[in-house]
Amino acid sequence: MRAIVMREFGGPDVLRLEEVPEPVPRSGHALVDVTLAGVNYADLHVRGDSYLAPVELPCTPGNEVVGTLDGGRRVVGLCRGGGYAERTLLHRRVTWDVPDDITDEQAVALALQGNSAWHLLFTALRITEGETVVVPAAAGGLGSLAVQLAARAGAKVIGLAGSAPKRKLAQELGAHAVVDSTADDLTERILEAAGGPVSAALEMTGGATFTRTLAAVAPRGRLAVYGYAGGELATVPTRDLMERSLTVSGFWLPQLYGDRTALPTSMRALFAAVADGSLTPQTGAAYALGEAAQAHHDLGARTGTGKLALDVTR
Repeated sequence: MRAIVMREFGGPDVLRLEEVPEPVPRSGHALVDVTLAGVNYADLHVRGDSYLAPVELPCTPGNEVVGTLDGGRRVVGLCRGGGYAERTLLHRRVTWDVPDDITDEQAVALALQGNSAWHLLFTALRITEGETVVVPAAAGGLGSLAVQLAARAGAKVIGLAGSAPKRKLAQELGAHAVVDSTADDLTERILEAAGGPVSAALEMTGGATFTRTLAAVAPRGRLAVYGYAGGELATVPTRDLMERSLTVSGFWLPQLYGDRTALPTSMRALFAAVADGSLTPQTGAAYALGEAAQAHHDLGARTGTGKLALDVTR
């Protein structure tokens, strides 16, 4: 079968299309014929050897897929690598049937980024109606879903985005206001847009953006960290945490893979929201499997909007 294989760590050019053996069946897993494989920042960290879990080479990246099994049954699921391939194994606990009224493109946006957005907002931050929440990368795959989910829950959303078209999209999705995420005075811009310190915030860039976002959080507020896309880990200022009674929590979706209720609950909620029209996944570019390097380049450059995916049938 065809798969993207990474035999060394490095830039996008280490992702190469090869012929490899099919996955060996394992207990509790099903072999899925992959249609779409999601492309995520986690994959960039895998490629650069900065992922949260150890990566053994050679490696086929990819942590979420949509495909078929059992003679055509459509499923979406999460995997620990192996998604950038014509076939992969999915564990039954993290595999869900795709409803007929949900497209493959919508489904692949929900598995990793949709579940992450849902649990960041409602499990980690526990946002409630009337609170103000900051959502970074508000036009991206996860951020665009988080904007809609938070607004749907009655929160006032302050989106962060690096370009005018992305800020326009975030507002169309329900953000109360959107500010330039690259601004040196990001803290002041958030405070101005929100009308004061915010109740809660998401953070996925690291470095100075983490510091500036945390500075905009009100006393007794919460911040949830789910990435460091900028490549620089942040140092948490413990004095500030104590002085302002702040809560900073980390989030990594694989910690929920073994939970029997967490992901089934969020997937049901996400499917229902898409079906009733209150949640619209932003489907971005779909690249041929052999164009994985280009997909990584574009994601790293933040040139696109919405969910990027590999069309494994091409």
